[in-house]
Amino acid sequence: MKSSPSKKDKKKTVALKKTIAKKSAAELALPTAHNPFLDSVNRYFDKAVALLDHPTGLLDQIRVCNSVYYMQFPVRIKGDIHVVQAWRAEHSHHKMPCKGGIRYADSVDQEEVQALAALMTYKCAVVDVPFGGGKGGIRINPKNYTVDELERVTRRYTVELIKKNFIGPSVDVPAPDYGTGPREMAWIADTYQAFAKDEINALACVTGKPVGQGGVRGRTAATGRGLFYAVHEAVNDHELMKKLKLDIGLAGKRVIVQGFGNVGYHAAKFLREGGAIVIGIIEWDGAVVNPKGINIDSLNEHRIKTGSITNYPEAKTIKHGNTVLEHECDILVPAALESQIHIGNAAKIKARIIAEGANGPITADAEEILLKKGSFVMPDMYVNAGGVVVSYFEWLKNISHVRFGRMDKRFEEGSNTRLVNTVEKLTGKSLSVTERQMIARGADEEDIVNSGLEDTMISSYQSIMEIYYSNPKVKDMRVAAFVNSIDKIAQSYLSLGIFP
Repeated sequence: MKSSPSKKDKKKTVALKKTIAKKSAAELALPTAHNPFLDSVNRYFDKAVALLDHPTGLLDQIRVCNSVYYMQFPVRIKGDIHVVQAWRAEHSHHKMPCKGGIRYADSVDQEEVQALAALMTYKCAVVDVPFGGGKGGIRINPKNYTVDELERVTRRYTVELIKKNFIGPSVDVPAPDYGTGPREMAWIADTYQAFAKDEINALACVTGKPVGQGGVRGRTAATGRGLFYAVHEAVNDHELMKKLKLDIGLAGKRVIVQGFGNVGYHAAKFLREGGAIVIGIIEWDGAVVNPKGINIDSLNEHRIKTGSITNYPEAKTIKHGNTVLEHECDILVPAALESQIHIGNAAKIKARIIAEGANGPITADAEEILLKKGSFVMPDMYVNAGGVVVSYFEWLKNISHVRFGRMDKRFEEGSNTRLVNTVEKLTGKSLSVTERQMIARGADEEDIVNSGLEDTMISSYQSIMEIYYSNPKVKDMRVAAFVNSIDKIAQSYLSLGIFP
């Protein structure tokens, strides 16, 4: 027999209906507010295509977002039903699957997701990763939810993607982004596997997973490490350093990093280990500055202990952190959110090199100011591509069902040991145990991943800068990267026979 609802339940239902009734149409309907980030991406695209000789229809196809799935779904949160807004965009299908992260943020809207998906298309092309671009977003602030509630939201979002065929190893492969990480990716993989029981490659439906759940070693640090490789190439480019009137190499170069999350922390760590002096770190609640340099590992320990980088005893705390963007430095790494350098502060930026660790941290108007000032902007579509490069390696690992290095590590060690023995025998000199181990050691998974990432970032830098140096109409590295990327995508479409 069906029980009648209690008075308490009736009151909750009435209250919920009143709450929904009060919401504006803009909150419940598809948002249409203009996002300047999408405008910036399209402006960069238009600048690049003016230098290319491809059919207009083909360029129009590359520019537009092919598919966008907007959804609203109910989730029980703290005893009430909450309607959650979410998106998944697939910008380009010239290569499959599509690839791109999922972000959890209050600010997520459709245009932002479309802009990020477009950027992923160009990013994959510029580093020769054979994926189309995609992106997802859920409009929530993860700080306001418990772990159980976040799991509920994530799994329900995954089900919605499955229902519309917006996820799958050969269809669309999400990854972490702002507000998400390996934990959320593991939930997505588990949910997908539950629905795709006969899919042998089900783990390849998402990347950025924990290593124990099919992830790849080196993925966590990949974006920051890729940024380091990119900057390292730039500061060892003799022609570029001569143009910027800077000394060759990282040694002694002053660096400021905005953002101390996964990307910012690892970028700062590797740049410091490479010889740079990290003089400032900026976070949402303030910044810390020390002209003599900041110990990144020590600062991270302080952050873990206190929950903030502020009040770090070995540096000066500055309450209004973003003002540190304007401090004197050689290299500025904006690794937080988009539009952090804008028309209001661009003229005050003093860095000679700006390496975009975040997606779209510089607006199009701000970049024009920076370029006129003589700053060299290293674009996000190249600089922060380390994440998607290693995501590609994880995807390959998942569909091949074998860990990198598993089949050849010991063989390589044996070959190296025999080589060392031969050299010792011929020379009559012996190496120490430590020296023998260093030379004979075979590459493990992380070594192979990092080697592949380094090679990708180096070769991509060279192909971009070849366009920058050879074409007098190309005035900056971003346009060179877009020209490189769009031309590859166009050639892909042309080879498919879609455009005669």
